[in-house]
Amino acid sequence: MKGLAITLFLMAALCGYAQEQMHMPPRVGMEVPEDVRQSSLYGKSIVLFGDSYVQNSQCPIEESWHYKLAAKYNMDYHNYGLNGNCIAYDRTDEGCGAPLYQRVGELPEAADYVIVCCGHNDAVIMQRNGESPAFFRSRMEILCRELAEKYPHAKMGFVTPWRIPPDMLLAMQEVCTEYNMALFDATRHSGIHVRFRGFRCLYFQGPDDMAHLNARGHDLVAPKMEKFLLAL
Repeated sequence: MKGLAITLFLMAALCGYAQEQMHMPPRVGMEVPEDVRQSSLYGKSIVLFGDSYVQNSQCPIEESWHYKLAAKYNMDYHNYGLNGNCIAYDRTDEGCGAPLYQRVGELPEAADYVIVCCGHNDAVIMQRNGESPAFFRSRMEILCRELAEKYPHAKMGFVTPWRIPPDMLLAMQEVCTEYNMALFDATRHSGIHVRFRGFRCLYFQGPDDMAHLNARGHDLVAPKMEKFLLAL
């Protein structure tokens, strides 16, 4: 019984630690390059919302591409990442929280940028259960509608996982188009080759990890994500 309690505690710790807590400005007192100061991102507030892609799994949040870009542009950074979280599926009983569409109320009342990075765990559950993306799509529509209502003036975008089924990617593309939200297709445009073990050895948190970048991986993808944010 004691061993079971310890196991459950560790599972909750790995799945269920939500961030939120990061408020910059990390560049205060530093000389800021003129091109950075003149950027549309400079000094704005940004909310990151999602799963372990946002929480950065078991590595420091300071190593993530989104934290580094927020630091570069002196942004007010809010991290709402939750390991194991889903867009559509409730994993509260596993310690991984309610789905994103039910968590919008946790987010701050105002933001200039809202970026959602999620879907990896949805894809795993869908494939395990042999489901079509219909349920996922219906919940993503709710999420987008609630985000649009909460942040009518914010610039919003979604970032896909490194690898998801084509029908799920299509559902994400269609819903984002319906709600006029940008979508970064990380399955094709991120430069992250998750299928190759040699690549994962260099850029992921372990050779068998199919989701979580290490510091080098975040540095690799950061320039492409920076272009995505600047284009919003």
